Amino acid sequence: MNDLEYISIENQASAFPEHYHETFCISLIHSGVEAIKMEEKTIYGEAGSITITNPYEVHSNPLVDPGVKLRFDTLYITGGLMKYLFDGENITFLQRKIRDQKAEEQFVALRNSFATGDTGNSRAALVAFARTLRPYSRQKNGDYSELTPGGLRETMDFIHHNITTNLSLEKIAKVAHCNKYGFAKKFRASTGMSPMNYVLMKKVFTGKKQITANSELTQIAYDYGFTDLAHFSKAFKRFVGISPAAYRKNIQQGR
Repeated sequence: MNDLEYISIENQASAFPEHYHETFCISLIHSGVEAIKMEEKTIYGEAGSITITNPYEVHSNPLVDPGVKLRFDTLYITGGLMKYLFDGENITFLQRKIRDQKAEEQFVALRNSFATGDTGNSRAALVAFARTLRPYSRQKNGDYSELTPGGLRETMDFIHHNITTNLSLEKIAKVAHCNKYGFAKKFRASTGMSPMNYVLMKKVFTGKKQITANSELTQIAYDYGFTDLAHFSKAFKRFVGISPAAYRKNIQQGR
């Protein structure tokens, strides 16, 4: 299913920097404790809990205990698919950590269905899982959309149209008609991220969309301005949690 993605993270021992997903990000924690930091609050998801972030919601995942590795499964569900599952309603989740045995069981059933390669079985499992999430959601006005603060629209467009090039802070600030220090401060205040962290995130996630079962990863690395595959892999793992090679293997296995 193109509108649903699943990855499994084993022994996560590093923090995720500030970023966002274009999809709903729903994780089942198996061991360790996940931290989700959003603005001034931090949510902690322990083993057996389900954590959720909504599309385009800037957050980071600091390490709770560097000595304890985190193991979890994550589902990425597009806004369009979630709208279909909720009978045509745009929804948002206000409760970010869920302790619900039925939801946990249905998450595991959905995860296990991917191994069968039976799309019909996976869709039925997805519908059942979504049903368990309904009590934790509420209707949202309008669709989710990319972060485009009014004063930075031209700058954002420049970044998106030049994401395969070598973008520097000075070059981006020039588009915004600011010195680089003032621009960096304005950008963070508007988006919750530093400009260069945003650029790196967009390079990784845009490159990720290009990966198929037969992709040449080194070429994708070069296409998005990374010096080599090792550089791309390091950045990819920072934001995704697994290497591009492991991500490609998931695709080859039909996940």
